[in-house]
Amino acid sequence: MWKTITDVIGHVSDVAIQLIMLSIVLEVVFGSAVPFLSLGVIGNISAIVSDLGSQGLIGLITLGILWAIWKK
Repeated sequence: MWKTITDVIGHVSDVAIQLIMLSIVLEVVFGSAVPFLSLGVIGNISAIVSDLGSQGLIGLITLGILWAIWKK
């Protein structure tokens, strides 16, 4: 039962990552005015990286925790 749940969560996160990658590529190719994708993915990622970078050590610790969770 637990294995099935973790497999489903893993597949959902894989699909989410692929959708994020696709939206980044579409935004790079077509610009931020993609008709069906007006989320500004690159701007959001840039803002997150900027926020983590401005936090100094706390941002670095947060990034390390997120990386450790992702690698499990």
